[in-house]
Amino acid sequence: MLQEKKWLKWTILFSSLLALSILIVVFSIWTYAKIAGAPNLTVGQTTIYYADDDTVIGEASNGHKRYWATLDEVSPTFTDAIVAVEDQSFYQHRGLDFKRLGGAILADIKARKKVQGASTISQQYAKNLYLSQEKTWSRKLTEALYALRIEANYSKKEILEGYINTIYFGHGMYGVEAASQFFFHKPAKSLDLAEATLLAGIPKGPSIYSPLFSEKNAKERQAVILGELVETGKITQQEKAQALVEPLHFYGSDESLYEAVAPYFQDEAKKEVVRILSDRPELLTQGGLRIHTTLNVNAQKNAEQVVQETIPAQSDIQLAVITMNPKNGDVKAMIGGRDYVQSPFNRATQSLRQPGSTIKPILYYTALENGFTPSTTIRSEATSFSYDDGRNTYTPHNFNNQYANKEITMAQALAVSDNIYAVKTNLFLGEDKLASMGARFGIKSKFDRLPSAALGTSVLRPIEITNAFNYFANEGQKVKPTYITSITDYKGKVLYTRKENNKQELDAGKSFVVAQMMKGIFDPRLNGYTTVTGTSVMNKITHEYAAKSGSTNTDNWMIGFTPDLTTGVWIGYDTNKKLELWTEQKFAKNIWVGIMENDLAAVPVSEMTIPKDVVAVTIDPETGLLAGKDCPVSRLTYFSKGTEPTDHCYLHGSLKESKQHKSKKPKKEEKKAPWYKKLF
Repeated sequence: MLQEKKWLKWTILFSSLLALSILIVVFSIWTYAKIAGAPNLTVGQTTIYYADDDTVIGEASNGHKRYWATLDEVSPTFTDAIVAVEDQSFYQHRGLDFKRLGGAILADIKARKKVQGASTISQQYAKNLYLSQEKTWSRKLTEALYALRIEANYSKKEILEGYINTIYFGHGMYGVEAASQFFFHKPAKSLDLAEATLLAGIPKGPSIYSPLFSEKNAKERQAVILGELVETGKITQQEKAQALVEPLHFYGSDESLYEAVAPYFQDEAKKEVVRILSDRPELLTQGGLRIHTTLNVNAQKNAEQVVQETIPAQSDIQLAVITMNPKNGDVKAMIGGRDYVQSPFNRATQSLRQPGSTIKPILYYTALENGFTPSTTIRSEATSFSYDDGRNTYTPHNFNNQYANKEITMAQALAVSDNIYAVKTNLFLGEDKLASMGARFGIKSKFDRLPSAALGTSVLRPIEITNAFNYFANEGQKVKPTYITSITDYKGKVLYTRKENNKQELDAGKSFVVAQMMKGIFDPRLNGYTTVTGTSVMNKITHEYAAKSGSTNTDNWMIGFTPDLTTGVWIGYDTNKKLELWTEQKFAKNIWVGIMENDLAAVPVSEMTIPKDVVAVTIDPETGLLAGKDCPVSRLTYFSKGTEPTDHCYLHGSLKESKQHKSKKPKKEEKKAPWYKKLF
């Protein structure tokens, strides 16, 4: 009896010490897990790009397809299936399931090798994040420690969400969202019972249970999972039976869902993301970003369709198209070439081309800042100019060598694109004025300090000259091309939001005056020795546009805007082949008008606000003076207040009026020579 009491005493003591030791070990491990802190749960993910209406336009990844989905974005049936088949005690244990672990250890000891797994979801999550797939005791120990740290620092919801986003489904697909899109072409939230249970079976062995490799194996694994769901009470036998016979179609691709839209635009958007996050490169490496761009899918499709309908498929000619919101610089559509696959070189942002006469609005804005007005007259005639202290001579020509051989106004010179007027203006101002003005219009390319710079002989990028026209459309406010509106991480945390802070760079009134002059290319009242340059497309326009065309031997341009939309089009050959065909010389204008008309078809006509320091007077287009009642043509023209003409036209009216006007004019020998005759 005494011996039995003694034995019982030692048994109780031993049991107590063992229990205490276990508690100390458990407490120590848990304390270690807390002190060690939360392990980094970051995994490489696919970055997704969105259009301005939040439709997906493309993606970028480091070889792994992974679209992070919260538990709310995943069918509950799938998460139930994963828990049922992988870890039914998930919500009860703290990282390790000691009952399953004990059974696995005994099985391994008996077999003298690692044959049975007892990993919890937390352990598998740890393995997916940090460890290899080898089956060794050292890896299992490390896995267990990581699992404890994860459990000690994250909620069950966070762990389950992380796990379903890191499991591998084969075919380069990581996470349930990527798998659902790949196999079924639907979001994970829309998975039904049959689809969810089939997907849940794949991670056990993607090369064995993927339905693309063996539909038989996949269905057998699905039956096992459905059985587990019945046992746990999540579904009924009838639901299991229906799921087993439901026909499933497996796509095995996600091309239809994430087809690249506007690849040239996306290249520029990706460059901007790199610039925006340059101080946080780790965000670029880990991916999972949600990039919201300025692209408008309808505008992009419209531009592509117009180009396809305008340029013959067999033509080797190239082009650049940029469509922008002039208020903030948002790029709404971009085409950098005829075929991205054949040539990813972006001609819209990378090619350097001569802008031709599209530079003239900038020249004439410069002139307005230096005392010119839309009614300033200069003689248009064949002229050779000496420059560089007489060491060089420059002889520009008008189109088809046509000249007015008389004085014409700036308004008409811009409308008919008179080259002599432009070069004389440049020389009068001094070549430095135009050269320095480019930077004020956001143009980084340098202008040559030459007489010919007035005719656009200095090379620049299409995006630069197109964006420069935005300054006229928004009354001189500075904008720059923008591709990104916001960036968030995969959890929705905002990393960047575009701030609109348009600075007043140019004089609002003078910018408005130039914009109004640019409408003249569609106004036949400004026809003179030749017709206005927009004549060929006037019958196609239904809105009021301000625009300017331009051409060189190798380049053809059309850029124009309304207060809501700016579009620039360049046409040419990569080899600098001359544009000799008449049809080729029409491409730019036809593409431009097609894009503008289609994009604005459902947009109410909007007008630019007239600045307070601008006045409008009716002038005679030929003389630039105030129109009289007998002038055959008159046109409302805008001027900076105080620069509008005060004299009336003297060319038209009755014989008596003409004689009276002539009698008031100074004698020819007493007449002072105007500035242009003094200079030239």
